[in-house]
Amino acid sequence: MAILKLESLEPREYQRNIAKTAGEKNTLVVLPTGMGKTLISLLVASDRLEKFPESKIMILSPTRPLSTQHEKTFETFTTIPEDEIILLTGKIKPDDRVELYKKAKIIIATPQTIENDLENSKIDLSEFSFMVFDEAHRAVKEYAYPYIAKKFRLQSKYPLILGLTASPGAAQEKIQEICDNLFIKGVEIRSEGDVDVEEYVQPVEHENIYVEMPEEFKEITTLLEEALKDDLYWLKEHHYTFTYKPTKTMLLDTQKKIMASYMRGSKNYGAFWGMMRTAGAIKLTHAIEMLETQGVRFLYDFLKKIEKSKKRTDERLFKDPRIREAVRLCEELSLSDIEHPKLRKVIEVAKELISKKPNPKIIVFANYRTTVEKINKILNDSGISSEILIGQTIKEGKGLTQQQQLEVLNRFKEGQFTALVCSSVGEEGLDIPNIDYAIFYESVPSEIRHIQRRGRVGRQSVGKVIFLITKGTRDEVYYYASLKKEKKMKGMLYRMKDKGIKKKNNLLDWV
Repeated sequence: MAILKLESLEPREYQRNIAKTAGEKNTLVVLPTGMGKTLISLLVASDRLEKFPESKIMILSPTRPLSTQHEKTFETFTTIPEDEIILLTGKIKPDDRVELYKKAKIIIATPQTIENDLENSKIDLSEFSFMVFDEAHRAVKEYAYPYIAKKFRLQSKYPLILGLTASPGAAQEKIQEICDNLFIKGVEIRSEGDVDVEEYVQPVEHENIYVEMPEEFKEITTLLEEALKDDLYWLKEHHYTFTYKPTKTMLLDTQKKIMASYMRGSKNYGAFWGMMRTAGAIKLTHAIEMLETQGVRFLYDFLKKIEKSKKRTDERLFKDPRIREAVRLCEELSLSDIEHPKLRKVIEVAKELISKKPNPKIIVFANYRTTVEKINKILNDSGISSEILIGQTIKEGKGLTQQQQLEVLNRFKEGQFTALVCSSVGEEGLDIPNIDYAIFYESVPSEIRHIQRRGRVGRQSVGKVIFLITKGTRDEVYYYASLKKEKKMKGMLYRMKDKGIKKKNNLLDWV
């Protein structure tokens, strides 16, 4: 049963090589964004349907826009009737989904939908021969992927699993957890320098542009850091942390442990103050990060929100005269319209890029929604046509729906505007058209996000990635941290590819 439209499909050598391995055992595929992970899943799906003609295929991806891309791929490159390629989301009624499961050959769905239907016995996976977990780095903790993978392995007569990701993370424990949760037996990784990849990769230039931290900002930073030091030293002296300079992630982990201990009954004086001090340290760390990477206006709004709060942890913070002085200085600077120098630099860089290439496609990444909106405004005010791509806040109903996100991307593809300013929603999987230039407004410590952002450039033509970095701040620390983590991650994955995956405590049957 040949299902591929070979006349319109030209798999690359590395895609064929990876698909061959993935057709033989449960495989985690790690490829840079834009290197055709979806096509690999298509090749393996075709092979499975040839081996098991009566079986079905399931593709799981975290969002509807991602699912829509998979649907389009199967419609374009296979001979399967379109009415047998079904896209399912939670918006379709459960009873209607039951009928669609019976009718479909290819089911493309969000994981929460399948998880709910498995729990309510709306779907049986016995007839499915292949399951794809897109953005497989999510297959940890309480996410739906591990539950679905377990059910698939138990119910299917002939299960085969494929995990797809641009980066599973640099922590060995997390990579192992992903492999355990998806019953992975082999890893296939490719980087730009691999022999079977080189000819398909366009060169991407990297440039770091440094800006100086304004002196007015440094005075506020000093006040916040002195207040933060008090909390960090208390936590170290009371053995809640093992260093005087814990990272934000370490503080969040510490907070979880103290709260868990407190809820189990250790409601003593030390645990109470441990929670208070940890909460304060986390907020002060975030405040310093906002000032260094975003600007004084963002910090001022953040601190005023804390000031109005009735929480005991927030009230304790504002008893500190250093915090009150920081708020006063923020207010003065806000009234003086002193902005973070990176805002001016974005305009300078964008104008220079436009002068070098007619009608370029530029993408700007920023961490915070308010920053995205600010950058979008100053670009448009400067005569550079720009739109935003953000997610939707479920509780408040603000932002862009998934349909609106797709509409923005279509306008960008058609060249209706020059710059697309994105929050993190633009990092993962979405089919963003070939980008000429990417600007990182701030650095991210996560190697996953760093790789996903960078992978937007150079898909079809030479590209450039530009990092805006504030000297001597967390911008600089995060930039080098993400590079170090990426190098570490690739080293681990290549070793796993060459030497195989170690079983974890022999708890899983890998046969």
